[in-house]
Amino acid sequence: MTAYILRRLLYALPILIGVNLITFVLFFVVNSPDDMARMQLGSKRVTPEAIASWKAERGYDQPLLFNDQAQGLGRLTQTIFFDRSLRLFVFDFGASDAGRDISHDIGQRMWPSLAVAVPVLLVGLLINISLALFLVLFRGGTLDLTGVVLLVAMLSISSLFYIIGGQYLLGKLLRLAPISGYDLGLEAWKFLVLPVIIGVMGGIGSGARLYRTLFLEEAAKDYVRTARAKGLGERLVLFRHILGNALIPILTGVVVVLPLLFMGSLLTEAFFGIPGLGSYTLDAINNQDFAIVRAMVFLGSVLYILGLLLTDISYTLVDPRVRLS
Repeated sequence: MTAYILRRLLYALPILIGVNLITFVLFFVVNSPDDMARMQLGSKRVTPEAIASWKAERGYDQPLLFNDQAQGLGRLTQTIFFDRSLRLFVFDFGASDAGRDISHDIGQRMWPSLAVAVPVLLVGLLINISLALFLVLFRGGTLDLTGVVLLVAMLSISSLFYIIGGQYLLGKLLRLAPISGYDLGLEAWKFLVLPVIIGVMGGIGSGARLYRTLFLEEAAKDYVRTARAKGLGERLVLFRHILGNALIPILTGVVVVLPLLFMGSLLTEAFFGIPGLGSYTLDAINNQDFAIVRAMVFLGSVLYILGLLLTDISYTLVDPRVRLS
């Protein structure tokens, strides 16, 4: 397994280089260092000298990808791309274009993001799997049909509706929780209740429907029919055999969203005023702060690759027949 893990980590290097290159090209196709300087300096009538000084202080006075004034390897290394990319691979994110320490900002803002995302994931997973098992237990009946219709209806509603409707109903009308804001320490819980409830509600339609489909596929397989033929009860077959064999696709679905736990949710954090990584990234995009955008994209890619690796390893724990090679 060690060789497999090392090989997967080595495979990740060209992927990370490619993601970093694409992010760099896309960002500078839309913006130029002069545009970024004007945005940060706060005025479109800023002098050329001020723009040149801002670019020189942050290393944006070099060519983007290729320096035809340099010699040898310097043509590639004396560029903005090389200067800004190499440090990412040792997780040195440097300073933002506004001069803030990006690593410090990430360390501060990751906790509000996790405080919302972890409960949404765990509670949502428990509710979705329980609801899907309940529908499969009564499959083909009125309860199943009614449940599927409700799930499709919930799936068809925009996440914006859940946020705005939840803020109005639970926050403004019933006054159960503050509509927006955030506080430090234990006082933060009262600001987290509403986004967690809305996050869970917004995911039930797609989550429960997906798990119901997975369980129904397992329920139609030969080993399930054999278990029933041996006289096992439907509940025992459902929880012992079907749920156990559906864990691999469930694990895959969970790991896909793991990077979002750290990166935060743009919409949720923006609507509820939560100072997490989602709002941090959104502010950086609005301010054209390339240093933060690049750092967050790189970090998200690393987390996604590690998540996929953990998924493969977890397969061996769920199903002993799986071998990593």
